[in-house]
Amino acid sequence: MLKKMNIMEKILKINKIACLVILVTLLSSCKQFLDLKPESTLNTGNAYNTADDLNNALAGAYRALYYEYYQWDDILLGDVRSDNAYSGGGGDAPIMAYDNFNITTGNNRMYANWSQLYIGIGRCNVIISKLNEIKDPALDKNNLRKEIIGQASFLRAFHYFQLVKTYGGVPIELNSNSADPARTNIAKSTEKEVYDQIDTDLQVALANLPDSYSGDDTVNKVKATKGAANALLAKIWAQRSDRDYAKVLQYCNAVMASSAGYTLLSNYADLFDGAHYLNKESIFEISYLGGNWDVSNWAVQLFLAPEDGWQKYCVPSKDLVNAYDAENDNVRKTANIIFWDNIDWADENWNPCGDKSMFIPFNYKQKHPDGWNSGDHFYLLRLADILLLKAEAQNETGDLGGAATTVNQVRTRIGLPGVVAAGKDAMRAKILLERRLELAFEAQRWDDLVRAGILVSTMKGLHEVKYTCGDGVPSAPIAISYDATPERILCPIPQQELDANPKLVQNPGY
Repeated sequence: MLKKMNIMEKILKINKIACLVILVTLLSSCKQFLDLKPESTLNTGNAYNTADDLNNALAGAYRALYYEYYQWDDILLGDVRSDNAYSGGGGDAPIMAYDNFNITTGNNRMYANWSQLYIGIGRCNVIISKLNEIKDPALDKNNLRKEIIGQASFLRAFHYFQLVKTYGGVPIELNSNSADPARTNIAKSTEKEVYDQIDTDLQVALANLPDSYSGDDTVNKVKATKGAANALLAKIWAQRSDRDYAKVLQYCNAVMASSAGYTLLSNYADLFDGAHYLNKESIFEISYLGGNWDVSNWAVQLFLAPEDGWQKYCVPSKDLVNAYDAENDNVRKTANIIFWDNIDWADENWNPCGDKSMFIPFNYKQKHPDGWNSGDHFYLLRLADILLLKAEAQNETGDLGGAATTVNQVRTRIGLPGVVAAGKDAMRAKILLERRLELAFEAQRWDDLVRAGILVSTMKGLHEVKYTCGDGVPSAPIAISYDATPERILCPIPQQELDANPKLVQNPGY
């Protein structure tokens, strides 16, 4: 327990320094660095006088992708809350609450998520508001002004997408990092209004971003591009309650027609082996450098690294493992899950008595923990996701044959037989399963279940069990009951935000 407490203290230390560290500058190469101006200057008028000032501010806006939300909580919210994984971690209450549908208004993870996403939005707001005030001629050379507004608009849209999926309607704050309560203490907008704002930002991004910046994918895959904007547009028009599958098709097709030349890698495992990042399938990814806490992917240590001697988080569920086995999908199972024996702890789902001869599964999407300093990347948008989203849109608009053809592009890569169009409902289920197996531990499963309208029924219909141990003998299986209700699809507004902003109203059910 002491070792685990020390580990969590390290995580807290990372969070405290997150706003002060050096960022990878994405303006020329993800391998170069620049010293950011102090955060305290972000609101001052003299902080933005030149193109270089805006370039630095844009690098700071990308820095929000390195925060804890995108390293860790995105996966917890997308996979641990779903049927893909158990919380793990040895009983951490805030994480167990994700898995048990028992998130409270005082859950400190909710407050951290909300705050980090709005910090990212605030940085984009400053750039967007200041851009037209700066008369530096350098901004009007080589489309720099357009690229900056396009990137800031895309990033703001991306953060709002995370917020609206998690909390539903949220305040749409488009001002700078103002401390004026009259500007920042605003009521929640509706879900539709938030999605409309996201769409507005992405239309600005489309109008201003290039398909690629150069022939160097160390830049093209880590900066917002027209392909990334089209991909996110496809996802928002699928996810919003008033979804429009014709628009989903439009934007999926735009991604596939991009001059950036997105294509599936021939070998699925290459996507996650650590040696093939920044590839042709990637549309937008977070490039961690490794070897330095400031810019490394420390979350891999929380998912993998059994030598630490304590149970890790996001433990693959038996239901997910069984889904891979039922499809004979050994390629993706092996790439996404690894089983280890000789484990030093008990696991209530897989190994309740700590039998070292038993094999325990781990989330294996990123494979190189490197002692909290991993250089493994996270994909935020990749082509297989968009292909399967296109298949979903084809099916929902009546093109079942086209949907089957599109799904089979993804299945062919891993050597599985093609699906056959046997009716819209059957095809919908096949696509949903394909997305599960393809995108496990990429923060997609929860959204997919919500979009399909089967989140509650799926979680209530699970036959998952856990065990206790007495005198080295596992107990009889104990059924796990997931208290899933329609109200719990959304998370609660953090109590700290309700206290600070009297115009906010809590989500129903909390």
